Amino acid sequence: MPHRHRHTRAAGAAVAATAALLVAGLSGSASAGAASAGSAPTAAETLRTDAAPPALLTAMQRDLGLDRQQAERRLVNEAEAGATAGRLRAALGGDFAGAWLRGAESGTLTVATTDADDVAAIEAAGAAATVVRHSLADLDAAKSRLDRAAAGRDTTDAPVRYVDVRTNTVTVRAVRPAAARALLDAAGVDAGLARVEKTSEKPRPLYDLRGGEAYYINNSGRCSIGFPITKGTQQGYATAGHCGRTGASTSGANRVAQGTFQGSTFPGRDMAWVATNSSWTATPYVSGAGGQNVQVTGSTQAPVGASVCRSGSTTGWHCGTVQQHNTSVTYPEGTISGVTRTTVCAEPGDSGGSYISGSQAQGVTSGGSGDCRSGGTTYFQPINPLLQNYGLTLKTTGDNGGPEEPPPGGTWAAGTVYQPGATVTYGGATYRCLQGHQAQQGWEPPNVPALWQRA
Repeated sequence: MPHRHRHTRAAGAAVAATAALLVAGLSGSASAGAASAGSAPTAAETLRTDAAPPALLTAMQRDLGLDRQQAERRLVNEAEAGATAGRLRAALGGDFAGAWLRGAESGTLTVATTDADDVAAIEAAGAAATVVRHSLADLDAAKSRLDRAAAGRDTTDAPVRYVDVRTNTVTVRAVRPAAARALLDAAGVDAGLARVEKTSEKPRPLYDLRGGEAYYINNSGRCSIGFPITKGTQQGYATAGHCGRTGASTSGANRVAQGTFQGSTFPGRDMAWVATNSSWTATPYVSGAGGQNVQVTGSTQAPVGASVCRSGSTTGWHCGTVQQHNTSVTYPEGTISGVTRTTVCAEPGDSGGSYISGSQAQGVTSGGSGDCRSGGTTYFQPINPLLQNYGLTLKTTGDNGGPEEPPPGGTWAAGTVYQPGATVTYGGATYRCLQGHQAQQGWEPPNVPALWQRA
C-alpha cells in the first residue's frame, strides 16, 4: 500500500545517520563515544559516561561479573544503543515493539517490529531485528486493561504485572496461577497476548523502624535519600512515597532537623519529595562506596537490559540490570504502577535511595523481595515522572547556578520532562524527543542528537 512504502522510506532515512554511530558505540571500544572536533556530541558524551566514578565501576564489576574495561565499554554501549533505539522507535511508528540489550558489554541491541519490511532499516542502524506479533502500543494497552481490572480486586496472589518486550507479552507473575488467569479474564486480555509465570515473590516496601543512617521520619522510621532537587529557590530531595506522608518531619543521619515532606503518593505510585531547611544544601551527587561522590549529570531513561546501580543506607552499592519498565506490583499496602523491575538487591532501610545508570538518574527504591545475601528483585519509582508530578528540577553537575540564557524562541524549556515522541520547537525548527529525560541547559535540541531528532 502507499502508506507502507512511505513508512519504509521514512524509516530508512531516519536511521541512515544512526548506523555509523551505533556500530561505533557497540564496537567494544570505550573511546567510541569520542566525537571529532566540531561534530555533534555522541550519546556517550551527552550522557557523560566518563563521569562514572570508580565506586560505581567497582560495583558493576562485582555484581555483573565484569572487569574495569568491560564496565566502561558497557556504559558507552548503553548510551549509544539508547539513542539508536529512540531513533528507530520514531522511524518505525506503530510497528515498534520494543528494544533491549544483551551481552556482558551490552554489545547487542535488539529492536522488535511487527512488520518484516522494517528489518532492513533496523539492521542498517546496526541493531538486530526480530519480527513479532504485537506492537508495544498493543501490549501497553493490554497492560492498562489489567491495571484497571486489578483496581477492584485483591491481587496479592498475582502481585506483579509488566510488558515484557523480550517475550512480546504482558506477563503476570503469580503465587497462584489461577489468580493470574482470573485477572486476565476480568481484564478481557487475549490469551495470545499474555504469559503467566509462577513465583514465590511477595514484594514489600523496603522501609524499617530499627533506626540507622540516611534520614529519619518523625524521629522513627528510616529511609534513604534519593536525588537532591530544587523547586525554584527551595532545596530538597526526591524519595519514596511510602517512607512518609505529607507533613511528616525528617532529620538527617546525624539527627539534625532536616525538612518536611511536601508531597507524597503511595500506593498508586511511590513518589515523594522533602523540602529541607537552610542547614542543608542540595548537591548533584549520590553517596557512593566509601563516601565517594557519584556525579549526576541528567535523567535519561536507560533501556531494558542496561546496567543500573543502587545506593542505599542499609546495603550500600549494588548493581544489576533493568528487566522491565512500566511494571505494576502489589504490596500488602496496595498496588503501585509505572515502576521499573530490576535484578538489583535491596533490604529494609534502602527505600527511597538512588538508582543510577552511569551518571544518569533513574529512580528511587520502592520495594522488592529477597536480600543482598541470597539475591532478589527490586522495583524503583522512575525519577522523571516524580520530577514532573511535583514540578521539581534534578540537581546535576551541569547546573552552574547562574541565570539561564534566553532561548531563541520556541516551546522547548529547561526543567520540563519530555517523553519519547514529544515534539517541541526551538530556534524556528521542530524536534521530536527520542529518549525520556528532564531538559537542562546545554541539552537544547540542536545540541544533543542522542535526545532530539529534527522532525
